[in-house]
Amino acid sequence: MARRKPIEEHDNHERWLVSYADFITLLFAFFVVMYALSSVNEGKYRVLSDSMVSAFRNVPVNSVGQLSLVIPTPAPVQKPSLASKTQEKVRQKQRQEMRNVAKEILEVMAPLVEQGKVRILETSRGVTIEINDSILFSPGQALIQPPLAKAMQSVAAVLVATDFPITIEGHTDDVPIKNAQFPSNWELSAVRATTVLRLFADAGVAATRLTAIGYADTRPVEPNVLADGRARNRRVSILIDSQIPETGTEVQLQEQQTVEPDRASPGRAAPPAAAR
Repeated sequence: MARRKPIEEHDNHERWLVSYADFITLLFAFFVVMYALSSVNEGKYRVLSDSMVSAFRNVPVNSVGQLSLVIPTPAPVQKPSLASKTQEKVRQKQRQEMRNVAKEILEVMAPLVEQGKVRILETSRGVTIEINDSILFSPGQALIQPPLAKAMQSVAAVLVATDFPITIEGHTDDVPIKNAQFPSNWELSAVRATTVLRLFADAGVAATRLTAIGYADTRPVEPNVLADGRARNRRVSILIDSQIPETGTEVQLQEQQTVEPDRASPGRAAPPAAAR
């Protein structure tokens, strides 16, 4: 029996279409993914934009919610004026003079300072001399005791050579007083301050520099509970002011505005203008 010849298979020339279809599918999927990544959620973008604006408050935002970077212009460096330099020199000179005054008063009142009867305080405002009134005045009186008159005259001699304003304050404790001369602690504190003022004026201190104030028991430095606290509150304070007086500016009233005729209410005449 003769053998049959095997059937020859023909080459399939359309197999490339399968690969091409696979490539097109992959390419389509790639573009879909890229488009999904490139799309922006507008709501989330605005939330992010608002957060950025709240973090950087000085950065303006335009109408579409985009941040705009604005570089601030540096302020020009202003050189100190001649007037400010002059005022600073005057202040430095006054501070130095004030220290010299405090040192001289401390030397004059040294024995009383050591006894704790006098305190000398130096502050930014000036020099304050606190004197316990038990060494200045007798109880319920406003006459300076003779032993202290000489010491106060020595303080006045130091102040005569200066130009600083001087304020003398009288203070008492909360124990009330009532007699024919002093109906209350107000009169007692005021008269004691005035007594020291007159001593300074008689010693040559210009009266235009002197001021006397009575505070009674309204400004205690310690509670008025124990005897020591009340004794500490009964004092005379001498403030030597180093502040430069400022020139005041007058406050002007606003000009009165007249009602225009065409804006006046119907049937009512406009008020006459003020005479000048």
